[in-house]
Amino acid sequence: MRLTRIGSLLALCAVAGLSGCSSVLTEGSSAAAGVAGTALAGKVTNNAAVATGIGLGVQAAARAGVQYEQRKIHGEEQDAIAKAGGELAVGAVAKWQIEHSLPIEDNERGRVTVSRIISSEGMSCKEIVFSVDGLVGKINTPDSEFYVATICRAGPGWKWASAEPATERWGALQ
Repeated sequence: MRLTRIGSLLALCAVAGLSGCSSVLTEGSSAAAGVAGTALAGKVTNNAAVATGIGLGVQAAARAGVQYEQRKIHGEEQDAIAKAGGELAVGAVAKWQIEHSLPIEDNERGRVTVSRIISSEGMSCKEIVFSVDGLVGKINTPDSEFYVATICRAGPGWKWASAEPATERWGALQ
């Protein structure tokens, strides 16, 4: 139990210290957790194989935790874009922006437009084109990146419906 708390604390410190660049964050926290877990396991046992196993387990848990947070942050961004585009008519343009709850990704802003309506028997969906125009609070030169996604009405609001919105943009993590 104590080992789990220490490992969690080390992983959290690694995440907080390496915020900003997701690849450095993922690999850095994973490596730090693995080293720390192995060092702590060495105090629990003299068996090198058991200590290595504990270290690898702590490393895997840290990596999974970082990936979970990245998925949450990407979901927040997708929700902001879907909300901005949900009530638009075809051709109308709205602005979107996101300020993340955890600062492991940049706070971004952009525009969204509806390119077509996709509706049938109780399903209300829209194909959207959105841009990422720069960072929130910063004046950027116009250097937009554009992406296409699908959003659908889900209860009172709109939700992201694309299975793979942009692997180039978010890697394997949505």
